[in-house]
Amino acid sequence: MRILHILDHSIPLHSGYTFRTLSILREQRRLGWETYHLTSPKHTEPSGVEETVDGWHFYRTSSPTGARLPGFAEVALIKQTQARLLEVARMVRPDILHAHSPVLNVIPALRVGRQLGIPVVYEVRAFWEDAAVDHGTTTEGSLRYRLTRRLETHALRQAAHVFTICEGLRDDIARRGIAADKVTVIPNAVDIESFEPGGQPDQTLKATLGLTSATVVGFIGSLYAYEGLDLLLDAMPALLQKRPEVRALLVGGGPQDDALRAQVQRLGLADKVVFTGRVPHAEVQRYYDLVDVLAYPRHSMRLTELVTPLKPLEAMAQGRLLVASDVGGHKELIRHGETGWLFKAGSASALAASVEALLERRNEWPRLRQAGRRFVEAERNWAASVARYAPVYASLGEAPAHA
Repeated sequence: MRILHILDHSIPLHSGYTFRTLSILREQRRLGWETYHLTSPKHTEPSGVEETVDGWHFYRTSSPTGARLPGFAEVALIKQTQARLLEVARMVRPDILHAHSPVLNVIPALRVGRQLGIPVVYEVRAFWEDAAVDHGTTTEGSLRYRLTRRLETHALRQAAHVFTICEGLRDDIARRGIAADKVTVIPNAVDIESFEPGGQPDQTLKATLGLTSATVVGFIGSLYAYEGLDLLLDAMPALLQKRPEVRALLVGGGPQDDALRAQVQRLGLADKVVFTGRVPHAEVQRYYDLVDVLAYPRHSMRLTELVTPLKPLEAMAQGRLLVASDVGGHKELIRHGETGWLFKAGSASALAASVEALLERRNEWPRLRQAGRRFVEAERNWAASVARYAPVYASLGEAPAHA
């Protein structure tokens, strides 16, 4: 079976998107499938038409020239991806075109699939219209939002099969009139062998960051608005009243970096919050080991209510303690009081109270750590998730593509 994956971006960029992709590709290779990989122009300007990163070969797509206005830029992206995909598909002759979010990838895949007689599957990781709301490029219910939603629904109807990452998205797809037997959930998971229960903190690193005697509440990931890190900062004064030794550690970078730093200054927390900026992927484990409680305070919006994140699973795989807002994506993963602690989304006081409650229950920490690890071992491992592709791929047949 030869699968050509059409991706928004890939390694060497680090994101939840690229980590999920890499985990899927590894497991598909273990199953004996041949995988090929094309990235869209959004990957960043490629150094060439092909690139090998950490042993994985990618076909790159150059950025279109000219159009920059909303609408015209997207049309140009689709045309550029379509032309490159047609070229690559004729070279590798795949049995299936597997297009991953956003919808800008599946439209060219559908066109090339029709031209070459190759079935197309669409993997929805989030809806483009919801991501645009978070990025501030549109508002829910606007004309652009409605048009984008219509394009997504059109792509869902045209694809031979639809994959998605969680039950929340599957329910939304069903409400668009897509038959239940046309949709398969491939849940986010972890490569359990890559995660060991947390180690001891590096005391030198801890001292360098000014955290030697601190109780650390941390977040490790990209600093996007929907992550709700402004709420964590708003919760700090209440936490500090009860626990003066608490410090917040924010590891990563992203669009909200400057706004969060400004908020720290406004709240007078300059000596209570540590920003590291982006750190090399190989160093991330050292920062995890500094954290006593991980915080995932996502704001409630369509994106977070529907989509399950990867970070809490990685935390549970390491036996970490965590608190998380009660958005739908978190409730699908975290069992309150069993594998983590949930609090009311949008409430800084509830977040502060949850961290305090968890710190007070030190005798329950071993049970929470073990339960989180057991959950991912039993239910959220990549071997089990990726095996769900097999019957769909098989049903679409292995007939060779037409040149």
